[in-house]
Amino acid sequence: MLDFIINPLAGGKKGKKIKNAIAVIEQTLKTASVSYSLHYTEYPKHATELTRQLIKNGATDIVVVGGDGSLHEVLNGFSDFDKVALGLIPCGTGNDFASAIGIPEDPEKALDIILKGKPQFTDFMQMPTVRGMNIIGMGLDVDVLHRYEKAKKKTKLTYTLCLIKSLMNFEYSDFDIKTSDGKCEHYRSIIACIANGHRYGGGIEICPPAKAFDNALDFVAMKEMKRIKLIGAFMKLKKGKILTLPQAVHFNTTDITITPKGDYTVNVDGQLYENIPFGVKVVPNTLRMYR
Repeated sequence: MLDFIINPLAGGKKGKKIKNAIAVIEQTLKTASVSYSLHYTEYPKHATELTRQLIKNGATDIVVVGGDGSLHEVLNGFSDFDKVALGLIPCGTGNDFASAIGIPEDPEKALDIILKGKPQFTDFMQMPTVRGMNIIGMGLDVDVLHRYEKAKKKTKLTYTLCLIKSLMNFEYSDFDIKTSDGKCEHYRSIIACIANGHRYGGGIEICPPAKAFDNALDFVAMKEMKRIKLIGAFMKLKKGKILTLPQAVHFNTTDITITPKGDYTVNVDGQLYENIPFGVKVVPNTLRMYR
């Protein structure tokens, strides 16, 4: 029995992308004589509630039909990891985590992975109050998301334009980091990013080496540079070469605590949280996901 949790607004264009995907999914499942049930979200964080209830009722396979935000909500409702597996049919605007683990955007091909494959352990990130699947960060990405939320049209181009505006106007942040292996550093940086997946914002490669099944996290920061050099940094970012800059900081860890100066907002998989405890641990060998 497959339980699909569907965000009817994912992908924009008045739900056209979702409607087309559901038509393909239902036809494929009926042809294959596979039992299934569709559950549509109706408000923010509804997917978390649906996930908890479905698992309580004995669900064994929960499939997200939506984007990174929907996946984030479902992850935060997950329990009984040894009994329940997670699937993903990417139908969002960016589908960044789907890209990170090799799930195609074609709904029939994505469903095929679930029907013919076996779930595999996939890392996720645990904070004291929330879980993350793809990227957790503060700084520039938060400023971009604030601008993006105010935009009338939400597309990949819109996100890129918001990023350019943020680069030209953003102020650096001061924060300290500490890891379990004893690393303690202070940074004045434009970002503080913990990566499980390698990209965000619909294809922006913030950390190309990151892998969601290596039992580790990737930390990325960008030390202060002259604003005129930010254009060059942006071009490196678009090409997936941001880590080649001399101002870039990158290392692997299993857990990290970030202590910003003053109030702050954390971006967890594109969802914004105010002043939450900023500690992140990798959780390996727990979540079973079709990929």
